[in-house]
Amino acid sequence: MPSPDSSAPAFRGRVLIIAGSDSGGGAGIQADIKTVTALGGYAATAITAVTVQNTLGVTGVHAIPLDIIEAQARAVLDDIGADTIKTGMLGDVATVERVAAILDSAPGVAAVVDPVMVAKGGASLLAARAVESVRELMIPRAALLTPNAPEAEALTGLPVHTTDDLRRAGDVLLGWGAKAVLMKGGHIAGERLTDLLITPDGETLFEGGRIDTRHTHGTGCTLASACAVGLAQGLPLTEAVARAWSYVHEAMLRAPGFGAGHGPLDHGWSLRTSR
Repeated sequence: MPSPDSSAPAFRGRVLIIAGSDSGGGAGIQADIKTVTALGGYAATAITAVTVQNTLGVTGVHAIPLDIIEAQARAVLDDIGADTIKTGMLGDVATVERVAAILDSAPGVAAVVDPVMVAKGGASLLAARAVESVRELMIPRAALLTPNAPEAEALTGLPVHTTDDLRRAGDVLLGWGAKAVLMKGGHIAGERLTDLLITPDGETLFEGGRIDTRHTHGTGCTLASACAVGLAQGLPLTEAVARAWSYVHEAMLRAPGFGAGHGPLDHGWSLRTSR
């Protein structure tokens, strides 16, 4: 009989996720792990906060001590290693500063930075005074930055109400040091949804029909993690984003319908259809 190690399928792409936990399982660390696993990668984590939440919203947040956040990341990087690091909820200035230092301690590991600021139900997940820290410390360290329209507004100070506004804000963020930005247009009014991938080499549009559903909890976390695992697996940036975009679209269409509010996606759809 073969040993478990020799018979197990090989993982492609190690992703260290530094983000908050979602007790409802639809967003945050839980969505990140499901996404990376569903797309064939290996997920490890450093949890920044434990949130009390479900599809109706966030009712409590417990921040993890900075030394424990760093120790989690260090334990992963020193042993398992990472091909990409994905960041999500950071919460406050001190956490942003510590996570920036963690990124600096892993030279050559690309960072996908999702500047999480507000939960789907409206609860704040980033202190107002920490926005400047994200701007100064996280954007220049991002191989890929993934803001939605409200996050882009908060970071740049520009109004973001149209696709052209997304483009202008994306150019600013690129000028501030991000290697690439994926500007998410879900908050932009219109029958079509348009996301823009902007790099120094140009722009790629990802466009499709808007899905009429309340099951959108965790779409941002899921998209960023899907991009991160694609990069970890060696996909070119545009291909990684395209696969991530299609994965999230299908996960929304197949949402299980759980909860009375903004329901979760079906992160595992690709595992079932590949059998």
